[in-house]
Amino acid sequence: MPTSSSSFVYVGARTTRERNARGDGLNVYAMNNTTGEWRHLQLLGDLVNPSFLAFDRTLNFLYTVHGDLSDITAMRIDPAEGTLRVINRQSTEGKNPVHLAIDPSNRFVVVANHITSTLALLPRNEDGSLGAVIDLVKLEGKIGPHRVEQPFAKPHQVESDPSGTFIVVPDKGLDLVFTYRLDAEKGKLVPIGQPVPSREGAGPRHLAFHPAGRLAYVVNELDSTVTAYRFDPASGTLAPFQVLPAVPDSYTGNSRAAEIAVSADGRFVYASNRGHDSIATFAIDAVSGRLAPVGWTTTGGKTPRFFALGPADRFLFAANEDSDTVSMFARDAGNGTLTATGRMVQIGSPVCILFKPV
Repeated sequence: MPTSSSSFVYVGARTTRERNARGDGLNVYAMNNTTGEWRHLQLLGDLVNPSFLAFDRTLNFLYTVHGDLSDITAMRIDPAEGTLRVINRQSTEGKNPVHLAIDPSNRFVVVANHITSTLALLPRNEDGSLGAVIDLVKLEGKIGPHRVEQPFAKPHQVESDPSGTFIVVPDKGLDLVFTYRLDAEKGKLVPIGQPVPSREGAGPRHLAFHPAGRLAYVVNELDSTVTAYRFDPASGTLAPFQVLPAVPDSYTGNSRAAEIAVSADGRFVYASNRGHDSIATFAIDAVSGRLAPVGWTTTGGKTPRFFALGPADRFLFAANEDSDTVSMFARDAGNGTLTATGRMVQIGSPVCILFKPV
């Protein structure tokens, strides 16, 4: 059984042949926080493309969107065993939900429908179940120049700021970053100001806030860059002040950026590169917030679509979607560097990892 020095780990995966996927559903593990060793606990094999996961604010419930489909599933977490039991499933009233977030009041779930260019708002009940969509917001604007990847608006993430006041939405199709406020009384998503433009063809994908709440960093998928923003926690506005490559200048191949995270101490930014197949490490200047490259660490696999920092940021785990592995790296808290431990978990097409303390 897991102990106080353990965590439960939840891993989502792609499962459908349309994606040439090899995943078998949603897997649950117990992890030793000291060694990083994983032990398998459960497989929910009847879930199709459980591609992104989120806990409710109490950590008693887990939610997953089903990539390429139009649904979201609510699950109860057994507090002692860490295992999952499905509660119910709801439509997101859109196509290919790719990201979700639970509001600070724990009453609502926001979902980004990537292909139908919408944000869906669903009510969350005390028993963890989800109600039907109560608000559906269409994102609009001038599409980017990429002939294949930017045919229409493509929201890729819904991320709450540290205060929980605002929801920030990077849109890969429009080269824009939107900000919304949730009106809980009316059950509506309200736009805040004008969306912030990225470089043409950048394809903003995911955003990570600095823990201090006044900086944010966006990884741009299509041009493999990272943009630094100043964030006003009072107004919800973003102001860009730096763009730099997510791959080394010596790399001449094709690559697309995917995930981004800020260390809990606010000193480092990490970003994943699919093609270069690496995790980039950047140091954050404590005064200006500007980024400086520290280095790049190969993930030991193909297409790191996702990565996550483990408990206490001691380890980083990279989900190599196209080589069916989660690889583990020890993190040096002093300089932010990553060192491969040689430990890998075999999982078909992994695309999301969450940790829950026991």
